[in-house]
Formats: sequence, C-alpha cells, structure tokens
Amino acid sequence: QVQPVESGGGLVQAGGSLRLSCATSGSFFTANSMGWYRQAPGKQRELVADLTYGGRTTYADSVKGRFTISRDNDNNIMYLQMNSLKPEDTAVYYCKLVWGIAYWGQGTQVTVSS
Repeated sequence: QVQPVESGGGLVQAGGSLRLSCATSGSFFTANSMGWYRQAPGKQRELVADLTYGGRTTYADSVKGRFTISRDNDNNIMYLQMNSLKPEDTAVYYCKLVWGIAYWGQGTQVTVSS
C-alpha cells in the first residue's frame, strides 16, 4: 500500500515549531519525486516544498529559510520541519509521492495562533 499517511500536525503558537511526517510502504528509492503541499480555507492548494529523486529541493518563497524537507530512505518517511511558524502558515498540509502517478495523503491540520 503506497498510500501515504501524514502525521504531526497540531496547534502551535506563532514562533513555534512542528515536524510533519509522511509514511508509506512504497520505496523512496524508486519514487520520482515527493513533496508537501498545503491548502488554507478558501484558497487553492499550493506547493510548500518539493524533493526530487536526485535530492534537489524547491521551496515556496513564503517558507524559505523556515521550513526544511527531508527524507529517510531506509524507513520510507518524508519530513517537513517547520520553524518560526506564522499564523499565515495555518492550513491542511498534504504530502504527495510520485511513482509515475501521484499519491496524496489525507492531510494533517496545522493551526498557528497569534
């Protein structure tokens, strides 16, 4: 079952940190790419961070310097370390894993209070 499962969301005060996890039974060694997306109420889903098979990363301008995407290839878990959180980071966060086609997780809520 390659369907990814996110965890680690929650409520945090502005300036705080959270680490999201995305676990799958699929192998990261054969994945084309993986990434984190988020969707705030009334807004479209947007890319937060992306990690290619070769290790190249891409970040949304709004999170550069605060968020870090990483992966554990041995355990097939992807992470998103989020530091210096802001109220505007409040959203449902989704992970996406691609093996030819994209597999999305169910999402995890992140709420940042001011």
